[in-house]
Amino acid sequence: MISNSNTKKDLKKECIDEFSYPLINFVIPGYFLNSVKDQNMKNSIVALLLFASFSTFAQQTVTEKFQKINTVAEAQQFVDANATLKPALLKLSSQKDSSLIEKRLLRQNKGDVFSVGYVTYKVLDATEKVAYRASYIFLDGATLTPTQIDSLKKLIQQKLTDGASVVQLSDQYTMDGNTTHGDTGWFFGEEMMPKEFQAAVKDHKLGDVFFVDVTDKNWHYIVKKTYDDDDKKEITVLRANGR
Repeated sequence: MISNSNTKKDLKKECIDEFSYPLINFVIPGYFLNSVKDQNMKNSIVALLLFASFSTFAQQTVTEKFQKINTVAEAQQFVDANATLKPALLKLSSQKDSSLIEKRLLRQNKGDVFSVGYVTYKVLDATEKVAYRASYIFLDGATLTPTQIDSLKKLIQQKLTDGASVVQLSDQYTMDGNTTHGDTGWFFGEEMMPKEFQAAVKDHKLGDVFFVDVTDKNWHYIVKKTYDDDDKKEITVLRANGR
């Protein structure tokens, strides 16, 4: 007589054998594995392309980097960190720099970024100064009558037109006691000459003879512009290869 326990064990074994055998010997077809490999390779290639595209997109151009630089200190940090771009800080002056690119740079304003060929520039700082120079004869309206002033203006102007020396005429007629023979020297600003005087000199060209009246002080000038304006501009520029 077969025991129930042995029968159960045998049945269990048979069941296990029956269902495990196919699993143990199951073979995955080669074409399926190749398909999986191909798909994995395709996924890898797509991932690499996406990464490369993202890297290219994320990398800033030289122009974009320059737009974020606002001080000379920040520009120096860029120079130190980007030697491969051959960066440099330039200081240019309108009175000594005269190459074509230097002239173009000197026409720019502070903050301007632009490229010439494969080189990019940014103007970090710009200062502009102008000075004027003329010679004059001063007539004091507190001492002379309006008629006398008008007569002297016409007389002195005619002499200047005829070629008389402004130095000689200033020494002869000026009423302010200057010791410069009427030469203003280079000047700019109201602390040096009246604003009306400066505005008039600015508006005239070299060699012009004209009148200036400071009515609230009753001052009157006969003026000859003896020098072109001294216009001086200085800029600091960051330069690097790239766009």
